[in-house]
Amino acid sequence: MDSEFEPSIVGFFCNWCTSTAADLAGTTRLEYPPNIRPIRVMCSGMVDPVYILRALLEGADAVILGGCEPGDCHYVSGNYKARRRMTALKTVLDTLGLENDRVWVRWIGASEAPKFARTMNEITAEIKKKGPSPLKECWST
Repeated sequence: MDSEFEPSIVGFFCNWCTSTAADLAGTTRLEYPPNIRPIRVMCSGMVDPVYILRALLEGADAVILGGCEPGDCHYVSGNYKARRRMTALKTVLDTLGLENDRVWVRWIGASEAPKFARTMNEITAEIKKKGPSPLKECWST
């Protein structure tokens, strides 16, 4: 039996914007793949890069961090902090020779359900093309 690879994607979504867009996408019946495992956080700025590394090491094929548009953060500067952290994380992943394109950062506002669904379709298709994460095979139990 030949089964198609279905990626496991962890999403850290800001409570005020991206999670609300996800809820809106669901209530308006926009379709997106069920590969996303959403984790609602109060602000994208509270997502420590260690959480993302942990998700990748525990078997996620990709991680997406979703937050408010820069300048629209409910906590004023949380998304700027997230952007700096993710830039540093991607640099570290690059330095170690790991695939930094398995970590996505997207700014999706509360009313942007179509953008949310489009982004989830895009990340799932992209990770399907890339295949399973090599970290999954090396580190997860």
